[in-house]
Amino acid sequence: MLGYLAAVWGITGIGLLLGSAIYRLSSIGWQTFSYQLDWYHWLAMAVCVAFMGFAEGYRGFQQAWSPRVAARILYLSQNVSPLRLLFAPLFCMGFFSIVRKRMIVTYCLTLGIIGMVLLVHQLEQPWRGIIDLGVVTGLIWGVTSLILFTLQAFFGQRFNHSPEMP
Repeated sequence: MLGYLAAVWGITGIGLLLGSAIYRLSSIGWQTFSYQLDWYHWLAMAVCVAFMGFAEGYRGFQQAWSPRVAARILYLSQNVSPLRLLFAPLFCMGFFSIVRKRMIVTYCLTLGIIGMVLLVHQLEQPWRGIIDLGVVTGLIWGVTSLILFTLQAFFGQRFNHSPEMP
């Protein structure tokens, strides 16, 4: 029972984190449409949404992050500890109790994302909104793939992804 509580807290915490980002960035992205957009704004928006959907959504989330996180949620449900229960979202995202190489990649990627957020925050509209619409596309893809992989992990016939435990 405690394992399933940890798993639910893990996916819920991650969902709240990503959902909050989607909510905040969507409102900024929608403001883009209140500006007079030229053809190059529309082109940049199309390229950004397509690129972020592919790079962030498909390559980043669907092919790498979501299967690993779903595997860690499944692992957590079967191997709960007080620390893992308390910090289930962080455990599932790979911030601790993961192979050293993956932990380094996780922390470096997190710092890189924070840096990019700070840079994009400096842009003026409509450019900031254009980028944020692309990011929202990738995040929605990511949340969807995470939910599907987690359902597959718990209820599917075959789930062969590694939680990358040390």
